Amino acid sequence: MNKTWDKIKKEFKEANFLQSPEYGKTNEILGAKVVTDDFDGQGWALMIVRDAKRGRYLEIPCGPLIDWGDTKLVKRVGERIKKIAEKEECVFVRMRPQLTATEGNIEKLEKLGLIEAPMHLAAEHTVMIDLGHSEEELLARMRRQTRYEVRRANKLGIKVEKSNSEEIFREFQAVQAETARRQGFIPPDLKTLLAERKAFGKNAQIYVAKTETNEPIAYGLIIKDGREGDYYEAASTDLNRKMPGAYALLWQAMRDLKKEGYERFNLWGIAPPGQPNHRYAGVTTFKTGFGGEVVEYVPAHDMVISKLRYLKNFVVEIARRKKRHL
Repeated sequence: MNKTWDKIKKEFKEANFLQSPEYGKTNEILGAKVVTDDFDGQGWALMIVRDAKRGRYLEIPCGPLIDWGDTKLVKRVGERIKKIAEKEECVFVRMRPQLTATEGNIEKLEKLGLIEAPMHLAAEHTVMIDLGHSEEELLARMRRQTRYEVRRANKLGIKVEKSNSEEIFREFQAVQAETARRQGFIPPDLKTLLAERKAFGKNAQIYVAKTETNEPIAYGLIIKDGREGDYYEAASTDLNRKMPGAYALLWQAMRDLKKEGYERFNLWGIAPPGQPNHRYAGVTTFKTGFGGEVVEYVPAHDMVISKLRYLKNFVVEIARRKKRHL
């Protein structure tokens, strides 16, 4: 499988860790069934069978990876995915391909008979930083206030460390749980974080920004695969309100990824335009300050397999989305 994935990463520059064999292993550790298909050598999809109380479904995050301009291939892949879903007795398929949110791309999904999902799947709005620039250019592309905070962190002696140890993952989970209580979001549980650590190995690192006296300020889980690194999870202590720990952390991660040869840094999740109550609204100004390109992907779409059971799921998810300000 890894040889196939290596080939896919070269062919599809948009591929990221959510379509990787390691992400498949993460889900298998957590007890989910994972199905992969290379569509006779013409693409790739890592599919996860999710057992939810409201109905089993097939999830394809950031995929499938295919040539979406080839209409015959797209139709054939859609038919293949439907058969897999039926075999797994799924109520529906939920996918969020790596396609930008243009009318033409949304039309491609609709032609497959897909409808827009009531809930998101992976970050649909994000900031992508091109690491092909020099460090001086990366700093120059930042918002002035962001650049100031990065430099202030250095003057304050803030240091950034990284580790893949089980101990740091447990520490991160405890701090993130407290962060979630303050900010009102649902964090991943420890079992999920440890599964990611086991599956991705050294490609999953917890970065920690600390004061000169080793007090933790901010944490970030960076996962690397394909051509990008992803700022996948974050947490902070009360110190982050008055010290630029998160700025120091992201700047160090950017520099590390650049040195390791990654092409881009995905900051993973900002609020859509005009949604001040969105759960990512608070971090949007912070992330966009780093000078990357704001990217909007197509929203998640569903392929309905069982109409009656899907309707029940649709109603439940609409209510959940409103409650969580998504």
